[in-house]
Amino acid sequence: MLYILLLVLVVVAVYGPQFWARHVLNRYNRDEYFSGNGMELARLVLEKNDMDHVRVEETRLGDHYDPVEKAVRLTGKTCGKRTLTAVVVAAHEVGHAIQDQTGYIPLQARTRMVLTAVKIERMGAYLIMAVPLITLLTRIPAAGALMFIGGLATLCVPLVVHLLTLPTELDASFRRALPILASGDYIPEEDLPAARKILLACALTYVAAALAGLLNVWRWIRILRR
Repeated sequence: MLYILLLVLVVVAVYGPQFWARHVLNRYNRDEYFSGNGMELARLVLEKNDMDHVRVEETRLGDHYDPVEKAVRLTGKTCGKRTLTAVVVAAHEVGHAIQDQTGYIPLQARTRMVLTAVKIERMGAYLIMAVPLITLLTRIPAAGALMFIGGLATLCVPLVVHLLTLPTELDASFRRALPILASGDYIPEEDLPAARKILLACALTYVAAALAGLLNVWRWIRILRR
């Protein structure tokens, strides 16, 4: 009974924020009543902050800010609409661009870590695949240790990236985007409570990702201890 309860708590902790975030984003992405869409708002805010060097581009890969290319990339499915979700999500991604402009350290650390993570994950995956061959050719007893190192490299690096992402996302939502939206220039005051929900939903998706990464590391350690 205790294990079932723990399993339920883990499922709720990992998947609950994702379902709630999806529900909130969809709820406020139905009624189109703004004069401009999210992409237009992003361009307007960037121009107002003298950030004309940052491009606003449409993408199919999910709404995000690319600090290397200096581009706010928004999906037509979300930010191409004239909905509250569209303008709030766009403001959130512009918040990342403002972080980059001001030299926000967690964003810089995450950017460096993401570039490194790809290489480390690839090396870890190669090591895991090579362990059976190494064991067969050398018959060394350290094959388990090599497998452990490869697994940690593959699973722990994304976890570290997600943990670095959390303060970055919260800052982009509540210290950057919310003051922009609360200025009164972009959305009505009565929409601010809903805007806070959407910004929290944007941040919670990364909380869920970090929890899922932590769960994967725990499962990997348990498997190797058997």
